[in-house]
Amino acid sequence: MLEEGENGHEAEDENYFVSMTDMMVGILFIFIIMLMVFALNFRQKTDEQKDKLEIAQELTEQIEQLQERINEEFALLDKADATRRRLLETIKDRLQAQGLSVQVDETNGVLRLTENAVRFASNKSDLDPAAKANVQKIAQTLAETLPAYAHCAMQEICSEGVVNNRVETVFIEGHTDLTGEDGRNWQLSTERAVNTYRTIIDSAPSLRALRNSEDREILSVSGYASTRPVKEGQTEKEYGLNRRIDLRFVMEANQRERLSQVKQLLKEMQSKIQELRGPGTPGSDGRRVGTGG
Repeated sequence: MLEEGENGHEAEDENYFVSMTDMMVGILFIFIIMLMVFALNFRQKTDEQKDKLEIAQELTEQIEQLQERINEEFALLDKADATRRRLLETIKDRLQAQGLSVQVDETNGVLRLTENAVRFASNKSDLDPAAKANVQKIAQTLAETLPAYAHCAMQEICSEGVVNNRVETVFIEGHTDLTGEDGRNWQLSTERAVNTYRTIIDSAPSLRALRNSEDREILSVSGYASTRPVKEGQTEKEYGLNRRIDLRFVMEANQRERLSQVKQLLKEMQSKIQELRGPGTPGSDGRRVGTGG
């Protein structure tokens, strides 16, 4: 009986040991699985962070490229402004040498023909003999000066420093004073511009051959009625100053291609930012996030 009991006790201990071993193996197995899951998650998170760092680095580089492009655009605009100033001063000096009084507005690229050069009577759009003679001098001066600043198909024969800073348009702008009906003033200012244009072309037909990079004639006309007075006031002298012709010079800098490149770069930057924000981030689908209104 004792022997039998002892054998039974040993069997119970063995069963208990087996049960504990199975339990420990199970726990260890679960622990290993947890470690594997943790390791996978950690690696995934690390990879995600690494990807985000790489995206952030790419975004930083693109921002630097964009800043360089913007600086280049400002530099080109500065060069274009310098070329326009040189053009305006050349025309001004040549006209003053012929006894014509003109003014230069460098900020807006305007050559203003004062009342001493081109004068219009109230409610009139035709050029009197003195004004017509002066416009003919202006036409000859433009014909002598503009070709060096116009579009040149063969860059090797273009004037140095003008290749990328050419004249896009020269607007012949007509203006009126404040008197009279507004509708009539719009018509009157346009008529003044058109009559001046016709006299210029009749005096220097070669100007019609000058083209911009889009193969369009450089000379154009526009009327502004009384919306852009050069002098505020209601005296007859001030009215006379506003009944005028301005020549506005617009430069072209071939910006379309460069601006398209900048636009594409901005699009790529937006895509990188969206990747950083992740698909679950509010607003990552491009919709505006707000409180309504």
